[in-house]
Amino acid sequence: MEQKLVRPAAKRKPFDPVYDPVHACSPGDGKDYAPTYWIATAGPEPEDDGPVLHDIDVDIAIVGSGYTGLSCAIHLAREHGVRATVLEANGVAWGCSTRNGGQAQISAGRLKRSQWIERWGVDVARKLHSEIAEAFDLFRSLIREPEIDCDPQDGGHLYIAHRTKVLPALEKETRLLNAVFGYPARMMGRDEVHSDFVRDAEAEGAMYEPDGMGIHAAKLAFGYLKLARKLGVKVYTSSPVLGSELKGGVHHLRTPGGVVRARAVCIATAGYTSSGMHKSTRHRLMPILSNSIVTRPLTPGEREALNFRALVPLTDTRTLRHYYRMLPDGRVQIGSRSAITGRDAVNPRHFDRLVEGLHRKFPILRGIEVDYSWWGWVDVSHDMMPRIFQPDPKQQLFYAMGYGGNGVMYSAQAGRRMAQMAVGKGGTLDLPIFTSPLPSHGMLTPFRRLGQWGMYRWYYLKDEIL
Repeated sequence: MEQKLVRPAAKRKPFDPVYDPVHACSPGDGKDYAPTYWIATAGPEPEDDGPVLHDIDVDIAIVGSGYTGLSCAIHLAREHGVRATVLEANGVAWGCSTRNGGQAQISAGRLKRSQWIERWGVDVARKLHSEIAEAFDLFRSLIREPEIDCDPQDGGHLYIAHRTKVLPALEKETRLLNAVFGYPARMMGRDEVHSDFVRDAEAEGAMYEPDGMGIHAAKLAFGYLKLARKLGVKVYTSSPVLGSELKGGVHHLRTPGGVVRARAVCIATAGYTSSGMHKSTRHRLMPILSNSIVTRPLTPGEREALNFRALVPLTDTRTLRHYYRMLPDGRVQIGSRSAITGRDAVNPRHFDRLVEGLHRKFPILRGIEVDYSWWGWVDVSHDMMPRIFQPDPKQQLFYAMGYGGNGVMYSAQAGRRMAQMAVGKGGTLDLPIFTSPLPSHGMLTPFRRLGQWGMYRWYYLKDEIL
């Protein structure tokens, strides 16, 4: 009989605020969660299967217990009758899945529909749009499961123009969504934004997308965990994969407590993918830090002044965008990009800049107390689009990652697609995100962060000054 151990949060190793996936050989072993609003308000952590304590043989091993990994496990069980084994370095959904902004949008990756057309042509772009629309339907169906109570706020998404100069491009994208994709996005002016949605002082207009939803990030992850374990999935925590080796067609994954031997491996580690995870994922992502803050609950007078009529996800049109919304308990959450390195993440200037962004949008909140502040790594691919891919057809190894900050919703479908591939039923998946690997920067890899430093300054000039 396998021994089970649930390690209480109090006994976990301290959270490391300067962890950096570019340099760290592992995301840790049993570390505590980041001090997020989500973890603080999610309630008791659901039971998992504790750490790996001895060598085990499994059919399919999933590395990473965030949204993608747990969705992969859920769909392997539901659609293919396979009970997978999930390996997690720390606590369940320790990385991106409990540090994001809780916004589900009808997108995946960082590119707009017009950029899809430029890259792949209209026909592929339409098929990709259908894939994303199907993904949103799947996401909605998942959160209706009794195990998943994630405080959904369904009602669309507002893409807010933060300057008048961006309105023509936003209007053009809206027309394209309607004409080419048959998607009923629409433009609205500043007055309509203020009267029907929110009194954002920066808003010069907005594009409204009917599909968009706010969720409680940790409740969603813990709900996935409950559903996966109900379906017979084993979820081992405090079990980082320290190395892997292929022997006779079987993957040998080495953890501190024992070796996990698996016929197939699915990697779902996103922005927390260490360089030593596997050669197919090494230097294929650009980990980007994103900061987030949550205010104290607003008073009735403050809420009336801000006129939050619709509690939908909001995103502005900056390249280094702000994502923000009113939470169900009356707090305002806002996030944006942050430090370049993990070592600089604790610098208070990043917190101050985010607070300044909050004040620009909502001047009445100047001086308001901030109850929660955290940061986390976003998995940005070099071409700004995700991949669900099998790098070597001779090896039963797959990965799904590269969402670029738009993974809350699409990760559910990505996990489902990876499950499909892992059981040999991915032959009909012919979109570029399924048939091509995550691109590499090649010889420029050592200079990625120098380039990031320069691009951040250019983005600021373009968004705020030019």
